Amino acid sequence: MRRGLPRRWAPSAGSPPRPRVSRAALLPHHVADAGNNARHPGAQAGMPVSSMIALLAVWLLALASPGPDFLAVTHSAMARSRRDAMWVGLGVTTANALWIFSSLAGVTVLLTRVQVVYDTIRIAGALYLLYLSFQMLRSIRQPGESAQVAVVKAESRSRVAAWRIGALTNLGNPKVAVFFTSVFAAILPAHLGWGQRTGAGLALVFIAGVWFSVVVARVFSLPKIAAAYRRARRYIDSVTGVMLAGLAVRIGLEG
Repeated sequence: MRRGLPRRWAPSAGSPPRPRVSRAALLPHHVADAGNNARHPGAQAGMPVSSMIALLAVWLLALASPGPDFLAVTHSAMARSRRDAMWVGLGVTTANALWIFSSLAGVTVLLTRVQVVYDTIRIAGALYLLYLSFQMLRSIRQPGESAQVAVVKAESRSRVAAWRIGALTNLGNPKVAVFFTSVFAAILPAHLGWGQRTGAGLALVFIAGVWFSVVVARVFSLPKIAAAYRRARRYIDSVTGVMLAGLAVRIGLEG
């Protein structure tokens, strides 16, 4: 033993050195590499155009798929108003922003690995979709109720209530976190720093806001579409309510 070295630090004879695990090893590779690049700005490089195109293409396909978010915004636009649908879309966009930046920071990895937390959010989200389905099916007018009375009843909702419905509809599906975590790990280059990742995340949030609050809200609130909805309201609400219930069952059963 060398002189001056405390006994508790002296390695035993023949024992291999104890490995040291860095904190970065516990994080996803895209988060750890981003932190390393932040400490070494000279190693950063711009995001390849091919990666950005792939990321936007995957995101656009995901937005256009008929899921709970799309159903919530379209039904609000047809049954209520463009303004109401815009606020529902803003709620969906707010929730997407939370998932996006949590995934970029590596927080959602804990959600996907802690089964109890994941299952709790999944079951709560499924129950909320079932609640929306029940409310929609219950609101179907009776044979003696006029379509105009049904529309007036449907329009009585505040902006906060509309925003909350959109946000909770999206937050209740933890598979969104799995989607973003998988997409970012597969598409985003490992050398990207936090600045480039933040820019990519803001681009996704902007596209979601434009899609739900501008495109979908405007198209499905056009007078011809709204008039067609009023004529077939009972059938459309029945189909939409059943679809929401089916999505709720799917989310609740898939682990």
